[in-house]
Amino acid sequence: MTRFEIDHFDKDSNARSGCLHTDHGSIDTPIFMPVGTLGTVKGVHQRELKEDIHAQIILGNTYHLYLRPGTDILYRGGGLHRFINWDRPILTDSGGYQVYSLASRRKITEEGVRFASHIDGSYHHFSPEIVMDIQRLIGADIVMAFDECTPYPCDKSYARKSMHMTHRWLDRCCTHFDASQKLYEHQQTLSPIVQGSVYPDLRKESAQYIASKERDINAIGGLSVGEPHEDMYAMTALVCDILPKEKPRYLMGVGLPENILECIALGIDMFDCVLPSRNARHGLLYTAQGVIRIKNKKWADDFEPIDPEGSSWVSKNYSKAYLRHLFHSKELLAGQIATIHNLSFYMWLVRTAKQKIKEGIFAAWKTDMVQKLKTKL
Repeated sequence: MTRFEIDHFDKDSNARSGCLHTDHGSIDTPIFMPVGTLGTVKGVHQRELKEDIHAQIILGNTYHLYLRPGTDILYRGGGLHRFINWDRPILTDSGGYQVYSLASRRKITEEGVRFASHIDGSYHHFSPEIVMDIQRLIGADIVMAFDECTPYPCDKSYARKSMHMTHRWLDRCCTHFDASQKLYEHQQTLSPIVQGSVYPDLRKESAQYIASKERDINAIGGLSVGEPHEDMYAMTALVCDILPKEKPRYLMGVGLPENILECIALGIDMFDCVLPSRNARHGLLYTAQGVIRIKNKKWADDFEPIDPEGSSWVSKNYSKAYLRHLFHSKELLAGQIATIHNLSFYMWLVRTAKQKIKEGIFAAWKTDMVQKLKTKL
């Protein structure tokens, strides 16, 4: 089972550093989790995830893995860990966000969601019980409860109705998950999700309900869906004040490097986002000095390393001019180099945040670093 230990608290913020233990290994927190939607972090080998990026945990997506390759293949392959040859922890989301993004292809009822596949238009049904069964078959170490992610902006009456349905779905998830048996040799942990849009009273109510379930991990969903960053921070701070301090807190789908640092200061331990890998494929690079748009002409004859102080081999051994050339030549290696660089930078960022918390200087370092991260180079 999962077990969370906190080793240091920051004296000037709510940041903390710790370690989350799972049957597939321990995870230092705060942590960023690369997104591997279909059992792969796009363009990156598992060896590079371990040796260059230093990923301690990756994500899989319940909706996408259910459609392809399908749970039967995953089960016969020994679960997602064996199927993709990854021996470290995995987290799977519940498909709730994909349901949110399929607005024209789904119908939500109390029973669950009927949706049309984005691949071939075939119809499928997700209920809390079915989603728990799918995640048992996938075999992730941490599985998410089935929820509805409300859009932004969202009418308060709809947000309230959706939140209460998410709570009822959570009850069904807990009942079914706790009654079911593990399919592989490792234990799995179920995490509930706080909802409530950007309404403080709804977020408070949801956080209290989620805390009452006394699960080993608690997540915050429905943010980073278009709302202003100030609203995201306000809702995160409110929820962190309610969720139990001795349990890890996971802020889903966040985000930009500066968002991560600000939310670490509010008490968040775990993050995931597609931005570092997705933006990498479009030539946007993150560094400790600011953001580089590598396709811009200014980098055409810059023969300095992509990031001489970066933590990855590619950041130190390929020049900006070379990477720009690869992008303009539409070489596949361009996206691979950029992805490894960005994910390595994100991992460096959370590792450094952890170290600054231990040193007792996180808050001051964060304030200075956030300004640098926003700089356009």
